[in-house]
Amino acid sequence: MDDINFFDKVYQVARLIPPGRVTSYGAIASYLGTKGSSRMVGYAMQAAGKVVPKVPAHRVVNRQGLLTAKFHFGGDLMQQLLESEGVKVKDDQVQDFKNLFWDPAIELAL
Repeated sequence: MDDINFFDKVYQVARLIPPGRVTSYGAIASYLGTKGSSRMVGYAMQAAGKVVPKVPAHRVVNRQGLLTAKFHFGGDLMQQLLESEGVKVKDDQVQDFKNLFWDPAIELAL
């Protein structure tokens, strides 16, 4: 992955998040070896709407399972996308976050 830029690396990881699962900005940053750059992962997710192939940015939330980027989707679209995949959201919080959390450091090490 050394020959591509950081945003593209983020997008590659985000595309691997299975439907019905979520991860965090920090988990992606840590997996990429750039722990502490979760804000940059957030910037990448903010820019993901124009990327082809599509990036499931709605599956990336903060470390507590909050939909902190929902305003970038407009209205309740982020919640609707998650709920269409079976993820329950209440008050902008992913319910059962611990069980739905997809950690790329674990899942991609298999």
